[in-house]
Amino acid sequence: MTLHHSSGRRGLGFGLAFTTMALWGMLPIALKGVLPQMDAATITFYRFAVSSILLLGILGARGQLPPLSRLSGRSWLLLGTTTLFLAINYQGYLVALDWTTPADAQVVIQLAPLLLAVGGLAIFRERFSRAQWLGVAVLLCGLALFWSGQLGAAPAGGTRYLRGNAVMLLAAVTWAIYGLSQKQLLRSLGSQQIMVCVYAGCALLFLPLARPVAAAQLDAGGRFLLGFCALNTLVAYGAFSESLAHWEASRVSAVLALTPMATLAFAAAASSLWPRLDSQPPLPAASWAGACLVVAGSVATALGERRWRGRASRGAVSSPPRR
Repeated sequence: MTLHHSSGRRGLGFGLAFTTMALWGMLPIALKGVLPQMDAATITFYRFAVSSILLLGILGARGQLPPLSRLSGRSWLLLGTTTLFLAINYQGYLVALDWTTPADAQVVIQLAPLLLAVGGLAIFRERFSRAQWLGVAVLLCGLALFWSGQLGAAPAGGTRYLRGNAVMLLAAVTWAIYGLSQKQLLRSLGSQQIMVCVYAGCALLFLPLARPVAAAQLDAGGRFLLGFCALNTLVAYGAFSESLAHWEASRVSAVLALTPMATLAFAAAASSLWPRLDSQPPLPAASWAGACLVVAGSVATALGERRWRGRASRGAVSSPPRR
């Protein structure tokens, strides 16, 4: 019975992580399509506002609204940290995407799950095996090879490309901090309860910067893409949050490492079905090789066997308590 339950949790965790990976693979293509018609802050506001309203309605109907009055001071601090760094991540990612391409965005952002795994070394008291350290080296070599290929193909000396990648690096760091904070917050709140608080908080943060009336100026395609991005936020991050509650962070990170390949596949399909979304120029051979190394290194880092220092740390990573 226990083995069946454990296998079921792993299967559910994989399914949720795979859903997140597929939706994140589509996301930069859709965002790139709506950016010419709407600024980054307004897009981000709509994504958070729609997601918070829909999720609030779902949790209200189920009688599962977050019990905020019972949160401790530490939980409030974690909730504030989670909200702030996800907001920075969203804005940084979108600004960087405007300066680069979907492929650039998804390859560079692979540093985020790597940093999430490295954060487990300090916070969850994990240790990397030799295979994992080898994975880190492969990933970094892949990034260097990818960047060299892209920089060589970039016009005007690659200034815009370098600026976009610098902002994407910041987005990777802030996403890892968000993920680590949320992982600990799962001890106090359910995954969806956390996300409704985070979505609402981020929407409030972006409201002063946004121009909500800009949505009325979008054409039909722009409204469709904006709606897709908003729903993508709700479903993808809901699946990601829930996957952490059912599966180890390392395993979730391994599935998410496949996102760049999903983006390249979706970009190829979108360019033939909807030319408006053809924002991905052909990758040089060096960039293809680098992207493959990045994915391989990220998977190896996430899936390499870990050594644990104590029984408490095992519980913190594999199955955080939920209330």
